Amino acid sequence: MNDFEQKLLSMLMGVLLVVSMLAAAKEAAGYMAVSTGKVRTGTVGAEASGEGAADAEASGTGTVAAGDNAAGAARGGELPCVVVDAGHGGWDPGKVGIGGTLEKDLNLEIALILKQYLEADDIRVILTRDSDEGLYDENASNKKVQDMKRRVALIDEAHPAVAVSIHQNSYHEEPVHGAQVFYYTNSEEGRKLAELIQGEMTEKADPENKRQAKSNDSYYLLKRTTVPIVIVECGFLSNSSEEERLNTKSYQDRLAWAVHMGILRYLNGQE
Repeated sequence: MNDFEQKLLSMLMGVLLVVSMLAAAKEAAGYMAVSTGKVRTGTVGAEASGEGAADAEASGTGTVAAGDNAAGAARGGELPCVVVDAGHGGWDPGKVGIGGTLEKDLNLEIALILKQYLEADDIRVILTRDSDEGLYDENASNKKVQDMKRRVALIDEAHPAVAVSIHQNSYHEEPVHGAQVFYYTNSEEGRKLAELIQGEMTEKADPENKRQAKSNDSYYLLKRTTVPIVIVECGFLSNSSEEERLNTKSYQDRLAWAVHMGILRYLNGQE
């Protein structure tokens, strides 16, 4: 392929991307409008293998059932609030991919894109972090535990409609792949949110993914947070092709868009 053909192909791909984004924006507009603090519903249109797992993050004792009340979505004249948590950060890289990708970096990139999409739909977004820093003191004796406790406190103090924690997965067998959403076992609202996001991610980002939303009763963030919360594992960094795809802006955008659409459907009370 000569230089002219390469430039022509690049231009065509750019046009297709713009058309795709415009169509997606039109779809989102059909889902949601915020009026007098309420989310208005529009018209819208497996089995997990158990391989791999979301980060346990940090051990903890006691259990706080994730809140099954999404009243925070529309309180008086307030906009619905969503907390977006980019997992890991600072000294904690999270998973490290076959090609050297650091989970913490991907988590933040996808979280920032998700924030933009949600805010475009009049949702107030609170990030647990917006840079490569964890939520711990440098002199803390156990940075991980302090970090996790502060994330939980930040989420609970915000009283959001939902919270979404962005992560990447890993497994000792490279062929294992696919995004998966985890929710707290005793949270019916968490289950609804997880299944909606899982469905959107499969439809809009990876149609061949057969994984389903999965319950968990041990992950610290799920156990100790008092609002509906899910952990979104966007893919496996232990799978070389998935790691490569996760590093592309176009795929990050599709993932963020899918998570955002799942949140909109949940706020609209859709099953």
